[in-house]
Amino acid sequence: MRSSATIPPLVALRQARQHLLEFGQCPSGLLDERLARSWSRSMAAGLAPTGRAPGVEHASSGTLRHALASNPELLAHSRPVMEYLFEQVRHSQSVVVLADRRGMLMHTLGDPGFVGKAERVALTSGASWHEAHRGTNAIGTALAECTAVEVHGGEHFLERNSFLTCAASPILSATGELLGILDISGDYRQGHAHTLGLVSTAARMIENRLLAAACKRNIRLHLHRDPEGIGSVAEGIVAVSGDGWIVGANRAALAQLGLSASDVGATELERVVDARLDDLLSHHQRRPQQPQAVRLPGGALLFAQVQRDPAAWPGTALASARGAVAAPEAAAPAQAADALAQLDTGDARWRSAADKARRVVGKPIPVLIQGESGVGKEVFARALHASGPRRDGPFVAINCGAIPENLIEAELFGYVGGAFTGARKEGSAGRLREAHGGTLFLDEIGDMPLAMQTRLLRVLQERSVTPVGAGKSYTVDFALVSATHSQLMQAAEQGRFRQDLYYRINGLTVQLPALRERTDFLALTQQLLSSLATPTTGPSPCPGRPRSLQLAPDLLARLARYPWPGNLRQYASVLRTACAMLDDGEDTLRWDHLPDDLAQALAAREQKEEHAHAGSGPTAWPTGQATADDDGPPPAPLNLRQLSHTAIDQALQSTRGNMSEAARRLGISRQTLYRKLKKTPG
Repeated sequence: MRSSATIPPLVALRQARQHLLEFGQCPSGLLDERLARSWSRSMAAGLAPTGRAPGVEHASSGTLRHALASNPELLAHSRPVMEYLFEQVRHSQSVVVLADRRGMLMHTLGDPGFVGKAERVALTSGASWHEAHRGTNAIGTALAECTAVEVHGGEHFLERNSFLTCAASPILSATGELLGILDISGDYRQGHAHTLGLVSTAARMIENRLLAAACKRNIRLHLHRDPEGIGSVAEGIVAVSGDGWIVGANRAALAQLGLSASDVGATELERVVDARLDDLLSHHQRRPQQPQAVRLPGGALLFAQVQRDPAAWPGTALASARGAVAAPEAAAPAQAADALAQLDTGDARWRSAADKARRVVGKPIPVLIQGESGVGKEVFARALHASGPRRDGPFVAINCGAIPENLIEAELFGYVGGAFTGARKEGSAGRLREAHGGTLFLDEIGDMPLAMQTRLLRVLQERSVTPVGAGKSYTVDFALVSATHSQLMQAAEQGRFRQDLYYRINGLTVQLPALRERTDFLALTQQLLSSLATPTTGPSPCPGRPRSLQLAPDLLARLARYPWPGNLRQYASVLRTACAMLDDGEDTLRWDHLPDDLAQALAAREQKEEHAHAGSGPTAWPTGQATADDDGPPPAPLNLRQLSHTAIDQALQSTRGNMSEAARRLGISRQTLYRKLKKTPG
């Protein structure tokens, strides 16, 4: 493995390998430290240097398609760079490889004369090159070490791979998340000392493209110590929210500003440069092509140029630009007045799903929404419908698991009068025809009987419906949105769901996070409480109640770390029931307003956590029964900011200052917790 150290000579490699086999560990001094760690991991995974990769199979075509569908942005921005990279190494007996974050190869470009050799060791799309499967190799070791590495010849753990020389670099997101690995593998006799630098540069090019695409709705600062360096692959790029928080950065920018990936989302721009965002934007208004000089805390000088995506920043007035961007926690899209944006309370995964779905709305691309029961799949589908050009058409929702199997055909496709016993005399158009001109939402489509799947597939292919008992077909035109809590691809591979229907409904798959995984619990709570206080439809569960409802701070903290198996549906139901328990004049939900079963579940969970964190002081825990304090006047109402500060204080006290554990209990990210602490008075 090439690093700053010289490649160990062949004799040292043999001695180190022999020592590893005899004593189970690598001797110190013979190997580069990363290579020694990788060999030890390979040994621990049960691999034998002289053996094959045990139990490693190519991914099925369905699994590979799912991996490709799960990484559309990575693939889209990597392919042009890979083509350019391949042109640089063409005729050098090598292959350019893109792997996902698990080490599965997704895309390859190779010399025809070398492809056959590569295929013999499974260096082809669908194969896993994770260290646990292939031992020490550039892709798997770069994945494990999260750094650029080169593995040459006999440095590979499996001897059958020793004819290779491989150089790989990780590809990171704007927030430092590992997205995939870019690799060049070739014949070790053709290895070149510059290959690692070449692949690392290409990975940076991909990262910069991904950052620009992911942060279109943010202000971007392009940085370099020389003004001429702005626009080059060596430039730093920082994405900044409208109120001045760094929400994304490439590796060059982190190095220039002396930051780490954990600082993204928790650092204000003004803390690392001596310039206010307003001043930078004002300069950009006057001289958009002229870089500005900014000084770092240590005195070093950088040049910065503001860039903004025109589609996300319509208009040029500074006031409009500043007013169009929300606070970093919400970071709502500038143009986001659509129904999806109204549901956006700040969770990055939910927003990513919404952004992807927004791109295909109005196009003939079906959407498949996946997620646990209760995460809000139908709510998301309705908002998607309301955000598109068919918003004035019907939204027809069908729960495929709730209709009796003997009625689902007539329900979906309609029927003519007298088609079967019990049929209405006038017949029925059917739900599919009712959706004409609008959106058809098939909830729990995985529960649809196979026979109906066949008929539905025909409708989607022919865009026409034939009612039961009719000889005439009717043209239908609707956008298709489906949802499921099950793994449809697995069901298709097992024959429980038609594969051809799966690929027909799966134009774009989006995954909605479970409530326990979301980072916007406080904002969601406020949104739910607001809807309960002033419902838009139907009778209020709190008639005559104040317009503003609050949660007692200790209750909010405990609810935030409850796992919520029923997700948003369960949480909204709990709040609705608690609201109904309020007396006239009350506006704060407390422990005695909770259903007994939830109060007991929360108490049991708290006791379990206390046992798990033995040694921490006792924590007062309401049991659902009124305490002596409950006889006094109700606590003064708190706004969301006060509730947030109180919940954070209690979480930090109960975890004895452990920031990661406190963030987990609060249901927010560690970066968000740091940011909130900076805003906390005192």
